[in-house]
Parts: sequence; structure tokens; C-alpha cells
Amino acid sequence: MYLAGRGLSATAVGGVVAAGLAGVAASSGVATLFGDRRGRRRLLLDVALLGAAGAALLAFAESTIALAAAAFLGMINGMGRDRGAAVVVEQAAIPSVAPEGGRTRAIAIYNVAQDAGHALGALLAGAPALLAARTGLSPVTTHRAGIGLYAVLLLATAILYLRLSPEVESGRSAGPIRLSDASRRALTRLSLLFGIDSFAGGFLTTALLSYFFFERFGASEGTIAVLFAAARVANAASHLGAAWLARRFGLVNTMVFTHIPSSLLLFTVAYVPSFPVAAALFLLREGLVEMDVPTRQSFVLAIVRPEERTFASGVTNLVRLSMWAVAPLIAGPMMDGVSLGLPLAAGAAMKIGYDLLLWRSFRRVTPAA
Repeated sequence: MYLAGRGLSATAVGGVVAAGLAGVAASSGVATLFGDRRGRRRLLLDVALLGAAGAALLAFAESTIALAAAAFLGMINGMGRDRGAAVVVEQAAIPSVAPEGGRTRAIAIYNVAQDAGHALGALLAGAPALLAARTGLSPVTTHRAGIGLYAVLLLATAILYLRLSPEVESGRSAGPIRLSDASRRALTRLSLLFGIDSFAGGFLTTALLSYFFFERFGASEGTIAVLFAAARVANAASHLGAAWLARRFGLVNTMVFTHIPSSLLLFTVAYVPSFPVAAALFLLREGLVEMDVPTRQSFVLAIVRPEERTFASGVTNLVRLSMWAVAPLIAGPMMDGVSLGLPLAAGAAMKIGYDLLLWRSFRRVTPAA
């Protein structure tokens, strides 16, 4: 909505979103290759400070190119959730400090904490529109204030990173990365599969879904903010449910057989006639779609050696981010020239294909949850 208020078309919005995701992917690549050598706490601090600087530039950049450059530098993530360098490093550290047999649950709690923040952030995203209505300020001005708050919050995370326990450095590899043959084969197959899933997910970024609800149904910014806050609450609950299911049915089965119904629900969202029905189906989808997140992260970390975890986390996240960055360049023109709902339908269909391929490839790999 901020970019649309600046006069950008859907195609240009897609371009800026893609630039931000490209920045996220680049930072993820740096974390993958150099995160352990840099030091986990120091890299997290670097990312927080760069993010705050990019946000400040985004608030005042004038041209589309400048907005895209600011989004890249600040790793502005149109997915509406963190998927960059910070996640690479944090995920790699979790198994080292998790209790025995509690890896998946620890990762689930980590994701619940993220989604709690995302829910609050989604509610705060409605504040600029409310402020504009009550003060007479222009929407662009109030959105800039919101971006300023975003920068301040990133600076707050930098302070928290400085206070992390030295235990987060446990298990990191200070030398060159050397993968075992078994790890290399598994990560190659997973990366190809995650690339399909993430390309599909790039059609469904929070920014583009917000644009869909705004244009298709005329939903207000405040309504969309509440909708996405509720979605994050549903996501948070699903993470704990995923840890429970994984202990009983296995990581891969939990990933696949909760993800397919979520994609079918999203397909229906694209074509239902009213916003209340679309919102209800979307929330049902959000209650399932994130169950594969803690299970997927736990699965990746379980099938590699401890000293390979930062690299494994980084590579799989980098593949996902790279494909997320590509898809909005296609989804924007689809919305402009074909149908607002087409990216949703295309993304859902590709995600179902990914789930079937994942199950076929890894159904016999059963690490402890």
C-alpha cells in the first residue's frame, strides 16, 4: 500500500518486492559461507544495523530504482516474515542449546515467538491508515512513520543480539566448509525441491496477497492488518501442533500431509466471490500452511553433522529466498495483465507438486523429531 501510494504500478511493486527479497537472499548467502567464521553474534548484529539503514532510505527514496536499491540494502522482506541471514544463524544455533530429544519442539517454539511478533507487527501495519484518518496527514507520510518504527525496532534487536549468551557459538565451524558425501547428496535433492516450493511461495508473498485483497475486494488497510494478525496467530498455534504430529507420524509425513490441504484452500481463495468467505478460507489455510516450517527446519538440521548445520540451514534458505525473489517479477504482471487471482492459483498448484515429490524422495528417511 505504501508503494501504491507512491504511484507505483503492480509491476513496479513486484519489482521492489523482488529487490528486497534479492537482498535477503544475498545476506543469506553471506551467512551461509561466512557466518560461522564471522561469529554468529557479530553477523546478527551486522544484519540488524544494515536493515535499519535500508529502512531509513526506503522512507525517503524518490525513484522506483532508489526504492528498489533501499529494499535490497535493507533486506526488506515482502514475505512478511524473517527468512534471511538472521534465520540461517539462529536455526543453526538452536540444536546446540536445545534439550536432548527436543530439537523439533525448540524450533517450533522459536517459530511461535516469531509469529507472535509477526501478529503484533501485522496489527501495527494498520496504524498508518488510522493515523492518516485521524490527523489529516497524507497516507504516504504516515506510512513513512511506520517504516521509521520498523527501523527503530531493528535497532532494538541489535541491542538484544549484543546480549546473547556465548553458547550460541557452540558447534560452529571456524574453518572451511567440508560436507560429507551423504550430506551433499541430501542437501542437493532438498534444495531442488525447496526451490520449487519457494518459487510457488513467491507468488504468494504477504505484500502481494495484501494487494490482492485490497484490489479484488476493496478491503481496507485496517481490515487487512487484522486479517494478517489473525493469520500469524493461526501460524503460531500450528507450529506447536506440528511438533506433536512429528513425534507420532514423522517429520516428512507431517510436512506433506498438512501442506497439501493448505494449498487446496488457497486455490479456492483466488476465486470466491466475497471477502468474508475469502478471509475465512485464508485463515483456515494459515492454520495448516506453516506446519511444514519447524518440521522442515528440524529435518534439515537432523540429517547433517553438527558442524554442517550453518551451511545446511544457509543453503536451503538461500535456495528458497532466491526463488522467492524471482516469482514476484512474474506475479506482478500476471495481476496487471491477466487476473488478480492467477498467481494464487498457480502458486497453490506448484506447491502441491512439490509436496508429492518431497514425499516420494524422502518418505523412508525418518530421523528422530
